[in-house]
Amino acid sequence: MAEISEAQILDALKTVMDPQRNADIVTLGMVSGVAVKSGHVAFAIEIDPKRAAELEPVRKAAEDAVNKLAGVLTVSAVLTAQRQAQQAHQQHQHKAERPLLPHVKSIVAVASGKGGVGKSTTAINLAMALSQMGLKVGLFDADIYGPSMPRMMGITGEPVSPDGEVLLPMENYGVKCMSIGFLVPEDSPVIWRGPMVMGALNQLMRDVEWGELDVMIIDMPPGTGDTQLTMSQNVPLTGAVIVSTPQDIALLDARKGLNMFRKVEVPVLGIIENMSYYVCPKCGDEAHIFGHGGAKAEAARLSAEFLGEIPLDIAIRETSDQGAPIVVSRPSSPHAQAYRDIAVKIWDKVTMLQAGKKGPKISFE
Repeated sequence: MAEISEAQILDALKTVMDPQRNADIVTLGMVSGVAVKSGHVAFAIEIDPKRAAELEPVRKAAEDAVNKLAGVLTVSAVLTAQRQAQQAHQQHQHKAERPLLPHVKSIVAVASGKGGVGKSTTAINLAMALSQMGLKVGLFDADIYGPSMPRMMGITGEPVSPDGEVLLPMENYGVKCMSIGFLVPEDSPVIWRGPMVMGALNQLMRDVEWGELDVMIIDMPPGTGDTQLTMSQNVPLTGAVIVSTPQDIALLDARKGLNMFRKVEVPVLGIIENMSYYVCPKCGDEAHIFGHGGAKAEAARLSAEFLGEIPLDIAIRETSDQGAPIVVSRPSSPHAQAYRDIAVKIWDKVTMLQAGKKGPKISFE
């Protein structure tokens, strides 16, 4: 049997109406990201996030309509907030765009060449440590496909808009936060193409009332793809930090990340070795499960500063899962102190770059 076509799916969806707007969801341009594989169909319905509960019956009706087509085995429809981003983009075409992060004095990207190295945990604990230094700190989750900030920061609910134009950031532990995870359900996949991702990221930075910040930490998506490259080119980054584990394969990916930032003339502030060693809680013996010292040696080879080591410890994982980063929930622990030591080094390098005492002169187009 021939694969069902996108046109057939859209024809079926033309029977599904948005009750408030009195038109079908295809004509209204609400359907996007249609994917078909071996009878399995997935698509997104773009909505204003404020209408999520109201439009849940529409989502189910859309699934039912497509499920009736011959050859369809399964249907998965998700509600996304991209429609709001498109509307904002259209409005921006008729008025001057707000400047990108105009009141943020410095921006530091925390990146990794691959997933699974603890980048988000590192970014969040570094933000906590910088805040404890008396700085005004923002935390931006740039991982559209796997946002982890709401859970790891212990924040629930949705951001509010006082005027319909800007969003107020969420906040916990004295740090202002924004993530796509605040706008879409935690268990809903985001089915967006590259340009849609960048549109959402730009809106979340530009249309959020961040206020005056000394530093913003950006938790970058893992890897060195188009989103990472475009973020590095479009956002006025003060510098970048690379997170790696001691493993050779992770170090290879870390090298790619470092070289990407250098190619777009973003200073690399240094490399952090995460999951560096394991200390047995019973006997105190230190074990190097993933090897040890690889990131330090790699930093030396690449003429980058080695910022420090973070151990592999269940307490770090548990506090992250509980929404209570270890720097704030167990501030006297050696792990919290390790994050604070690294934060001090990062801030010293940021202030030197800002003062022009060290590093290349950076210009952004």
